[in-house]
Amino acid sequence: MRTLCASTLIGEFFVIGFAGLVAMKGDLGQAAVWTVCGIAMLLSVLLCGMLSRPGAVQIGWALQIGLVLSGFVVPMMFFLGAVFAALWWCSIHYGRRIDDVKARWAAAQSEASA
Repeated sequence: MRTLCASTLIGEFFVIGFAGLVAMKGDLGQAAVWTVCGIAMLLSVLLCGMLSRPGAVQIGWALQIGLVLSGFVVPMMFFLGAVFAALWWCSIHYGRRIDDVKARWAAAQSEASA
């Protein structure tokens, strides 16, 4: 699960940065845009290392909601936020399934060798 979720978060890092560049063309000040984008980008990178800790997945969901809500500033982010929220769900759902299959396979291999 960690690998899939981390890949999604790194993709979000770049999307948030590019959305910040687009948001600077609007009425918002440069400092406000880069403060919000910088915090979101930092959070996405830090979450990559914290995925095995309790609550990290929930913080990731909060980041996904923030990404969708950023569509009020950059309208294309409604779509991209929804895409990344779907990727986040898939990363968690299928990542856990893959982890379970790996654990069962490892258990079967250890039984077979014993």
